[in-house]
Amino acid sequence: MFTDANRRDFLQLSALGAGVGVSTLAASGWMNVLAQEATKSPAAGKAKSCILLWMDGGPSHKDTFDLKPDSKGAGDFKPISTSAPGVQISEHFGKLAKWMHTGTVVRGMTSPEGAHPRAKYNLHTGYREGQGGVSYPSVGSIVAMEKGNPDASVPNFVSVGNRGYGSGFLGPKFHPLIVTNAERGVEDLKSVVAEDKQARRLGLLDQMEKAFYHDYQAGAITDHATAYQRAVTLMKSKEAKAFDLTAEDAATKARYGSGNFANGVLMARRLVEVGVPFIEVFLGGWDTHLDNFTKVKSLSGQVDAAVSALLEDLKQRGLLDSTLVVWMGEFGRTPGINTKGDKPGRDHYPKAWSLAMFGGGIRGGSVVGKTDKEGATVVERPVTPADFLGTVCELMGVDHTKKNDTPNGRPITLVDKPKPFTKDVV
Repeated sequence: MFTDANRRDFLQLSALGAGVGVSTLAASGWMNVLAQEATKSPAAGKAKSCILLWMDGGPSHKDTFDLKPDSKGAGDFKPISTSAPGVQISEHFGKLAKWMHTGTVVRGMTSPEGAHPRAKYNLHTGYREGQGGVSYPSVGSIVAMEKGNPDASVPNFVSVGNRGYGSGFLGPKFHPLIVTNAERGVEDLKSVVAEDKQARRLGLLDQMEKAFYHDYQAGAITDHATAYQRAVTLMKSKEAKAFDLTAEDAATKARYGSGNFANGVLMARRLVEVGVPFIEVFLGGWDTHLDNFTKVKSLSGQVDAAVSALLEDLKQRGLLDSTLVVWMGEFGRTPGINTKGDKPGRDHYPKAWSLAMFGGGIRGGSVVGKTDKEGATVVERPVTPADFLGTVCELMGVDHTKKNDTPNGRPITLVDKPKPFTKDVV
């Protein structure tokens, strides 16, 4: 029978979710993780972590990493030389230019989707939305599954600044923990009740779930118990400090710049330091149908400060070679400049565009693919979303030919028939 104290705890347990201060974790999706299952040892690979810097909206390749100063739609920006001989990038990436010897520019990207939602899905999963009637897992969830530590006190996939794309048919076990605002971190890591009361409530919850499981043998009960236990483990772990940016000195923060993206990139570095294998950080605003050049200049400044600081810190800590940093969006922008209003812009363009990769064991200073003189067509080594994701898998030591079964038993490969360009960059 319940004592009066237990009755009070039961009522508060129901109202407050055990009082462990995990409402933010629950809302993020990570609190819904399934019970831990036995998994094979992570595959060996040069890169142990990946930071995906997602430029939401689709950045203009002709104004960032594939300038065409003599083309018809050249635009306002000038190319500058970099630390990689023969590789030029935008003048607004002055700091990043000093790190191009550690990076690779992929100028041969080409993809079939020109609408934002479908293009984002395609680039995150390697599959087209609706293909096969399956919800496919994102690359972050794939890496979390293949490279993550199921016993880690921190989640194996963290998304900063946006909900992004999750685990699809793999289930919530590999869904990301979502941090909406990096400056605030994961606010509910602190208990809302005293430690002894929290322990008593969790003990009561454990008793209830064990009794219910004894009667019904429902797997969802162990799933729920595992989720709470992982949340409590995170709350009590020293690794949880990685989410707290107040531990960083003012000078370090200043190098990264200001704003949510800068803070997110700084948090990503801290998460790599505690062993998180996949972190995605979002920077929106790249959908520049209007006022392209003003917006891209401002956004490029944010990227320049934060990414150069990230690469410097990873290098100093001996982590650059084992951390793959990817800068990309869902597509590029039109080679020509539109004439909408008095503030010209560029429209969606998936036919030819660019992304950049740094660290992660790549030799750096290279370029994969080439567009024509207008930046309109890929004329050398086209790279599809599947090719790119297959390359990421190989750099991370993940077998992209592996198959996972959907809930109805259908085997699905991690990446759909890629032709990776790994040998071109390592």
